[in-house]
Amino acid sequence: MESTLLCVLLLLNTHINSGHSEDDDGVAKAVLTIHPNRSQIFSGESVTLRCVIQGGGVTDWKYTWRKIGHSDSSSKRNEHEVSAAKISDSGDYRCLGSHQQQDSKRSDVVRLTVTPLPKATLTVEPNPVFPGETVTLTCSVESDSSWNYQWYKDRNDNVVSQSGRHTITGDTLTINGATVNEGPYWCQGARDSRPTSSSISDPVTITVNALPVASVSVSPPALLYSGETVSLQCVIPGYTDWRYYWYKNNQHLPDETSKVIDITIPSTQIGQAGQYRCEGNRVSRPTSSLPSDPVTLTVKALPVASVSVSPQGLLYSGETVSLQCVIPGYTDWRYYWYKNNQHLPDETSKVIDITIPSTQTGQAGQYRCEGNRVSRPTSSLPSDPVTLTVKALPEASVSVSPQGLLYSGETVNLQCVIPGYTDWMYLWFRDNQQLPSQTSKSITFPITQTGQYRCEGKRRDHPQRSQPSDYVTIIVTAFPKATLSVEPNPAFPGETVTLMCSVGSDSIWSYKWYTDRNDNVVSQSVRHTITGDTLTISRAAESDQGLYWCQGEIQSRSISSINSDPVTITLNALPRASVSISRQFVLYPGDTVTLQCDISDYTDWTYYWFIDNQQLPSPTRKTITISLPDQAGQYQCVGMRRGRPQMSYYSSALPIIITALPTASVKIVTPQGLLYPGETVTLQCDISDYTDWTYRWFRNNEELPIQTRKNIAISLPDQAGQYQCVGMRRGRPQMSNYSSALPIIITALPKATLTVKPNPVFPGETVTLTCSVGSDSIWSYKWYKDRNYNVVSQSGYNYIEVSHISRAAESDQGQYWCEGKSVSRPTSSQPSNAITLTVKDSRPTATLSSDKEEVFAGDSVTLSCTVESPGWKFYWYRHRPDSTPVTTTSGYSYTLSWVSVSDGGQYWCRAGRGDPVYYTLYSDPVQINITERPVAVLTLQPNWTQIFIGETVTMRCDIQGGGDSDWNYRWYKNSQVVIPFNTKPEYRISPVYWSNSGSYTCEGIKGNKFSKTSDAVQLTVSDQPKAVLSIFPQWMNPGDSVMLSCEVDKTSTGWRFSWYRTVPYRARLPSLSDKSYSLQPLSDNVTSEDSYTLIPAGPTHTGGYVCRAGRGDPVYDTLYSEPQFLWSGDLQPSVSLTVNPNTTQHFTSKSLSLSCEEKGNSTGWRLMSYRERRVKSGCVSTWRSITESTCTIRSLTTWYSGVFWCESGSGEYSNAVNITVNDGDVILESPVHPVTERDPVTLCCKYRTIKSNFKPDFYKNGVLIKNETTGEMTIPTVSKSDEGFYKCKSGEGESPESWVTVRGDKMFSPVVSPGSSTPVLVGVVVGLLVAGVLLVILLVLLVRYQNSKGSCFNRIFWPPQPQSTNRDPQQDQGSGYTHQQHGDANIYDTINSSDNNDNDVTGASAAGPSHVTCTQIQLKKLDNKKKAGAGSVDVTYAEVDLQRKAKAKKKRETPNPPETDSVYSLVKTYTVPGAARPVDVTYAEVDLQKKNKAKKKRATPPEADSVYSQLKPRSCPGP
Repeated sequence: MESTLLCVLLLLNTHINSGHSEDDDGVAKAVLTIHPNRSQIFSGESVTLRCVIQGGGVTDWKYTWRKIGHSDSSSKRNEHEVSAAKISDSGDYRCLGSHQQQDSKRSDVVRLTVTPLPKATLTVEPNPVFPGETVTLTCSVESDSSWNYQWYKDRNDNVVSQSGRHTITGDTLTINGATVNEGPYWCQGARDSRPTSSSISDPVTITVNALPVASVSVSPPALLYSGETVSLQCVIPGYTDWRYYWYKNNQHLPDETSKVIDITIPSTQIGQAGQYRCEGNRVSRPTSSLPSDPVTLTVKALPVASVSVSPQGLLYSGETVSLQCVIPGYTDWRYYWYKNNQHLPDETSKVIDITIPSTQTGQAGQYRCEGNRVSRPTSSLPSDPVTLTVKALPEASVSVSPQGLLYSGETVNLQCVIPGYTDWMYLWFRDNQQLPSQTSKSITFPITQTGQYRCEGKRRDHPQRSQPSDYVTIIVTAFPKATLSVEPNPAFPGETVTLMCSVGSDSIWSYKWYTDRNDNVVSQSVRHTITGDTLTISRAAESDQGLYWCQGEIQSRSISSINSDPVTITLNALPRASVSISRQFVLYPGDTVTLQCDISDYTDWTYYWFIDNQQLPSPTRKTITISLPDQAGQYQCVGMRRGRPQMSYYSSALPIIITALPTASVKIVTPQGLLYPGETVTLQCDISDYTDWTYRWFRNNEELPIQTRKNIAISLPDQAGQYQCVGMRRGRPQMSNYSSALPIIITALPKATLTVKPNPVFPGETVTLTCSVGSDSIWSYKWYKDRNYNVVSQSGYNYIEVSHISRAAESDQGQYWCEGKSVSRPTSSQPSNAITLTVKDSRPTATLSSDKEEVFAGDSVTLSCTVESPGWKFYWYRHRPDSTPVTTTSGYSYTLSWVSVSDGGQYWCRAGRGDPVYYTLYSDPVQINITERPVAVLTLQPNWTQIFIGETVTMRCDIQGGGDSDWNYRWYKNSQVVIPFNTKPEYRISPVYWSNSGSYTCEGIKGNKFSKTSDAVQLTVSDQPKAVLSIFPQWMNPGDSVMLSCEVDKTSTGWRFSWYRTVPYRARLPSLSDKSYSLQPLSDNVTSEDSYTLIPAGPTHTGGYVCRAGRGDPVYDTLYSEPQFLWSGDLQPSVSLTVNPNTTQHFTSKSLSLSCEEKGNSTGWRLMSYRERRVKSGCVSTWRSITESTCTIRSLTTWYSGVFWCESGSGEYSNAVNITVNDGDVILESPVHPVTERDPVTLCCKYRTIKSNFKPDFYKNGVLIKNETTGEMTIPTVSKSDEGFYKCKSGEGESPESWVTVRGDKMFSPVVSPGSSTPVLVGVVVGLLVAGVLLVILLVLLVRYQNSKGSCFNRIFWPPQPQSTNRDPQQDQGSGYTHQQHGDANIYDTINSSDNNDNDVTGASAAGPSHVTCTQIQLKKLDNKKKAGAGSVDVTYAEVDLQRKAKAKKKRETPNPPETDSVYSLVKTYTVPGAARPVDVTYAEVDLQKKNKAKKKRATPPEADSVYSQLKPRSCPGP
């Protein structure tokens, strides 16, 4: 108003002086001034620019404002206010006025200079801090001391006030006991003089570093035993000058201040020995550490010795008992024995024998034991004492059946009872004379053999005799007579009659009861109860009268007594009661009646009354008086007396019947419906049946004395209440029942409700007043203001419930209320509550604020627009306030969710309400600055794909695009916070466990701003891995290299590998968990490669190998691999393994013998096997001596399939044998050891039982090589190409595959020394000798060929494991064949012949291969081989086989033997094991070897021919 008046005065002044302008041209000029006109304006102060137009004669100017360098702005106001001035508001300003087509001259330039506020400086000491320390924050503004200071935390509107933790003193804020990172903190100065405030200081965050954490290490770390001493060490990282504090069970140990303390466990302590923890203090910061986690010392009880006794049970004199001291857990105990607490120094064994003296009885001593050993635990707890108790001989006793008196005609059984044993022989005596024929435990005889009897027992084992029994006397007793008694007699009906029968004083009798005649037996019934010697008749009736007698009997012995004398039971009748009534007319409630009980015969009755079968507790008189209606019902009586009869019969029931009184009722006659104050109500009392009633009225249980009519009128609200009535008359009934109470309830008049919107109201707004009465009637309303008679509308009541005040002014303020009136009931309402309408004096201004001004993209920003009264709708603007609103909200806040950089800028708001809309002034602008959000990047170190339990993992969180480095960090696992606040970017987990597995993310935190959450890194923690070792090849070829490969989980990396060889268990070497082997590191034990090569592999390399892997720093190791073995099928020089039967395949249920032959000195051997992918003991797991060289498996199962070998105690390995046990019907017999090149090999296909038409096919590496054979296949000269897998197959089944291994032939690779000096004479003599022997052998063979059949000659050898190569399946078919190899110097010729022998056993043709004879002569001339400096050497091999074959014709070809100088002959006899019948087999081996003739001074040796002849009768053994 003041500014408007000022403008009017200025305009008038201009108009008056328009003709006196100093400007000659009469143009108006603008004059610009600054208010207040201060020399210095500070940031945040308000300043007004005022533009005054001088001249022009116009008052309604439009003003144009210009800031030099900026665009113009227009306004109808002549003032431009700069509120909360900023530095950017500094500059040169001008203005001008515009009116229609006329403009004033621009004003002179006025310079506005805005000076920045002095900035507060905030210092923190100390920072960072440790938990619990005090932090001091100091705020200063320049050097002026006139400032006061305001403190802020987290955000600039969160003022820090004085509290328990925050102390503000002048320029200092003290924070006591910091525990977590706090902040950021700001400060700002304030004072009375200008500038009144400083700018806010830069924020400071207080960083709290974690205190060092103490930890307790325990030595020894394993379980403790009672009596031991354990060392505890307090480890606190980071510093060395700690003073240590120790606690046990949370109690301080003041005497313990060292880093290491020793705790001695009491000898009686077991279980938990306490929880120990430590912490440290020091002089410098940090002054303390965090306490360690408690370490619980768990004490394991020492092993407890126990004594076992053999034999168990009681001892008898002269016996010997063995005591054994059993101490669990270990086997290296030294034993100590005690008797009656006295040490027995001579007894140190685990088992001792104690002989009981022959005279000993009772206790023979208490024995206990204990143990000592070298390792922990060094001792055991002593055993409980065992008491040896010597028992006396068992005592015999005689039992008699039947027991008690014995009667004539009975049979007696005597039994001899001797406790403890059952193998007694019994001796019986009568009158001290032994009964020789009676040796049984029990004897039976007739009662006529009276006398004194006893027994005793004998047995072979101890005890051999019992003590004799006491004497038992057998006598005869006469039959007794029964006696009967009855009580009472005579009896009255209902009484209980007891009949008692007795036979002497013996309790073994049972009784039989009779009535009226002997065959009428009384049996158990509802009223007849038989218990022992008593018959009870309950509730005696007339039918119970008559004669009764009894008889005793012993049923088990068929004994009966003499009948009792009869007794007659008589029954007398009871007196009868009756009930009479005193009044004989209709009974009404309120009447009194007298009842009388009459009983004849006796006068001393006590009377008992009953109503509805329920006894009345107190009345015992003859008459009783009852009041109606409470005591109505059916009445009976009965009499009781002391003498007999004790009671009468019950009377018949007498019903007491009541006639109901008439009932009164009250009703409202008028008005109907709800009752309101001021109305009159008519009530009426209705009573049926009679008309001569006098009425009595009651209100709230108090009688209304004047009202005696049927209808009464009452006025509301004074006479409201609960109304009842009752009627009275002279005749019977004299009154009615009271009516039910009728409540007269008053309903309050409805109350008018007034609402005023809006309130308070601003000048010019429209106000709506609404009056309503909550009912269905049509109401008219009257309005009041300030006092009751000040009616707003002069028309009185009107039917419009809404009133409007348009363009509210100050005069409209006051109190308003209203009331309603209606034609129908209720006719008026209560007035409403008064409401005060307030009219403000000016238009409101909206205030805009933001919860944050510096934000990241993706955050949300909330703008709040506040106005001092409610009911507004809010309008939001961006960039310019006069633009179209960005949005409109009904609430005061507007949230920008997931903001982007483009959302930044200036924002305004204003509010509006009503219709038409009434707007507030615009708010000041708020600047929102938005930048891109930094990104957190999480890396895992080491970056392995798989982590194992026990390893160490470090996660690092880097903030990219975050500017400065003052970030804090928050860590998540599976979207759950694990570390809410950390100042370091690394999160270390050491060691990791399964529970640490999960998906990890991180984010950066700076004040109330957050970075983007990192991508998830999956941490998977697996069980400690176990290395897997493989060996290739697993069967060694001498000279070849062998590769060991060690593999850990394929998804893991970074491993280094350690290699070991298994050796017999040794305590100081690393060992496998089951202690089956210790581990000896190989040379170059640790490699970065996952393979290790043995070059070349030789016999010393056979045995077991183990590997494991490690990685990281410190090194994390896997578990040791399962041992894998490198085997050799070749016989070894130290230990060799042989099997019998000598083949690789065996049928189930057959037997197999494995023999270890040790050739050197060793601590013993053990047979091992590799079955089901595990190392197992072959027969025994212990080391065995040389004398125990054979292990026999008596019944094979498929479980025994696997590789077998022998190990010596010194770590040497034998050859290995691959055994296959087949539960099918077909197996292939093949060599168990490697075959030498050029040797013949015979493979036999066996059927589980003998079968004449068994014709299997042979396969090599799955390819058929020979079909429909007789059961065997021979390879005459094997070579390396013959190695492979062989099997046989027929219609009856298929054998497993077996590998045949071929070794190079060293014997037949002759090396001739050029300098040989062997005398020629020796060669000639030997040659002649060999030729002679050869002729003799040939003659013998021819003779044996004519005299025997069933011989198949072949070379005997000890084979190895399976293998094979392809061969032409047609080349060996036919019963007789000739095979020659062309193109080389080898000759092979087979001559087959067969003759029938009349001496053959009948039916022997079914015996299979033992009936086949063949003669086979093989001449093999080996290839010429040359060596440097040596001449050519011819070697010829001759093999003669005589084989009997089915129906084969004889063919004989005699090869020309080569010349020879050296002859060697070996003749062996051999019997085929397991043949179907005895077979004579002769083995002959003839070696004709022509050795070099050594001649002096001759450079080239002469040619040498070697001849080898072999004669072997052999066939495949039977099944």
